[in-house]
Amino acid sequence: MEKLTAKLSESILDKLSMDFLRNQVLKNAYGNDDTVIAGLDPRILLAWYLFFGLVPWFVSDIPFLLGCFLLVMATTLLARVAGLVLFLFALGVFSQTGYLFIVTLLFGGDASAVAPLLILTLKVATISLASVTVFSGLDPDKLSNGLMWYGCPERLSFSISYAYRMLPMLMEEFQNVLLSYRLRGNPPAHETFGGKVKYLVYQVKIIMQSFYPLMLNTAKRSRTTVEALELRGYRYAAVNKSVKKIKLAALKVTYNDGLFLAISFLAVAVAVLISTLL
Repeated sequence: MEKLTAKLSESILDKLSMDFLRNQVLKNAYGNDDTVIAGLDPRILLAWYLFFGLVPWFVSDIPFLLGCFLLVMATTLLARVAGLVLFLFALGVFSQTGYLFIVTLLFGGDASAVAPLLILTLKVATISLASVTVFSGLDPDKLSNGLMWYGCPERLSFSISYAYRMLPMLMEEFQNVLLSYRLRGNPPAHETFGGKVKYLVYQVKIIMQSFYPLMLNTAKRSRTTVEALELRGYRYAAVNKSVKKIKLAALKVTYNDGLFLAISFLAVAVAVLISTLL
C-alpha cells in the first residue's frame, strides 16, 4: 500500500511539473489551429461571445441558462481546450458554489437555496466556457484582426495580440529563473510526510521569489521588441488605411460560420421555448 501511494504521488508530481504546465498553457493558446472553432471567422466568434458573455447575466431562468450552458459546453469540446484549463474552471466554479451552499446551510438556510446557487453557477459557468471557447480558438492575428474590424483602436488590438505572443517567452523566462533558484538553493529532504510539507513550502517560496526577476527580464525583452517594431514603421502602418484594408482582406464569412450561428440561434430558441412552456 505504501509503495502504491509513493508511486501515485510521484506520478502526480511528474504531471504537475513546470514543463507540463507550460505545455498545457501553450496548447490552449496556440495548439488548436485545426479545430472547428479555430476555422471560424473571428468577427463571428467575437459577436457570438458578446451574446453569451452578457445575456446570461440578465437572465435568471434555469431552462434558458441550462440550454446556453449545454451549448457552450459543446463548443468547448469542439475547441479541444486543454485539460488543465478545464480542471481549473471546474475547480473554481463548482467549488465556490459548494462553499456558498455549505455556508448557507451553516447560517440557517435550507434546500431552497439550491435554486439561486444553481442560477449563479450556470451564469458563471456559461460565461466562463464561452470565454474559454473563443480565446482558445483565436490565435493572436485573428483576434487582433477581429477587434480591428469592429473599430477597436489599433494600439489596443495590437497590445492584446502582443500579450498572446509574449506568453511563450514569459513561460520560458519563468522556467529559467526558477531553475536558477533551484540550482543555487538547498531543498529540504522530502522522504517523510513532514519533509514533503517543507519541500512544498520551499517550492512556493521559490516561485514567489522568481516573479521580480521574471518581470525585469521580460521588460528588457519587451523594450527590444518595441524598438524593432518602431524601426520597421509600426506607427505609420497602424494609422494607414491602405495597410489596414490589406490586413483585413483575409477575413471572410463562410458556410461554416453561418451554420455555427444557425445552430447557436436554434439552441437558444429551443431554450427560450422550453422556458416559456414551463
